[in-house]
Amino acid sequence: MTTRSFWPPVEPAQIDYEALRGHVLDHGRLPEDLAAARFARRGLGGLISWPVADPIYVVELLGSVRPAWTPHGDPRVEALAAGFGFLLEAAGTVHLQAELARSGGGR
Repeated sequence: MTTRSFWPPVEPAQIDYEALRGHVLDHGRLPEDLAAARFARRGLGGLISWPVADPIYVVELLGSVRPAWTPHGDPRVEALAAGFGFLLEAAGTVHLQAELARSGGGR
């Protein structure tokens, strides 16, 4: 069974916990490493207090470059407003279709 988390673990304690969980799901037992020993001896609190893993920094640049500051406009704000306007328009269309279906006028 393969599971995928919605957000990748980035904190050391969460990385240790996910590694232990994955190993138990795959093998039915804890691995023989330092994180498993701390978990077996001190429980989840020990794993949180003394994590073994190093933090992972997840950074993703998607190409939205910040322009030089100007008081006249920011293309990022304009793109955000256009996206929000699209969502509002789509929600209004769905609401209108639902109203027509309820009143029987959508036939």
